[in-house]
Amino acid sequence: FFSPGFQVAPETKAVMKWLRSIPFVLSASLHGGELVVTYPYDYSRHPMEEKMFSPTPDEKMFKMLAKAYADAHPVISDRSEVRCGGNFVKRGGIINGAEWYSFTGGMADFNYLHTNCFEVTVEVGCEKFPLEEELFTIWHENRDALLNYMEMVHRGIKGIVSDKFGNPIKNARISVRGIQHDVTTGN
Repeated sequence: FFSPGFQVAPETKAVMKWLRSIPFVLSASLHGGELVVTYPYDYSRHPMEEKMFSPTPDEKMFKMLAKAYADAHPVISDRSEVRCGGNFVKRGGIINGAEWYSFTGGMADFNYLHTNCFEVTVEVGCEKFPLEEELFTIWHENRDALLNYMEMVHRGIKGIVSDKFGNPIKNARISVRGIQHDVTTGN
C-alpha cells in the first residue's frame, strides 16, 4: 500500500488500527484547493501513468456516492460556475482520483482495500488554506451535501449474518456476484 521505505507516522498507524477495529461503512475526507469529489482508486494501477482512470470493482457505487455529494453542493452542482483550476463541470463535479492525479498512501484507497469503509475525498473550495472568515460560507456550502452523503449509508444491503441459533458470526465473508471485492461482518 505504501511505497518502499515510506515511514508511517504514529498517528496514521493509530487511525489505521482504529479503522480496522470499528466496522465503518462510509466516510469522507475534506480537503481544500478545488471543487470536486474524487473516489478510489487514487493510486493508478500503473504507477508510471499519470491521469489514468483506475476504477475499483465498486466503481458504480463510488460514482453514486460522489454524485450524492456533488449534486447537493450548490457550487459544485452549478453548471455555469467557473471552477478553481480544473474544470469538472462536464464530469458532474466528480472524478476518479487517479484520473485527476495519482498518489500513493491515501485514506480512501486504504479504507477500500483494508476495511469495509467506502470513502470519497471532497475538495470543499478553491482555497487550499481558507481564511477564518471564509469558513462560515464553506460550512454552509457543504452542510446539505454532507447530510445527503451521510444518508447514503442506508443504501445497499444491511443485515446480520448469524448461525442457526441466531448468534452473530464475526468476520463472515460476504460476496456479491459480479463484484470482485468482498466485505466481512463486524463484531
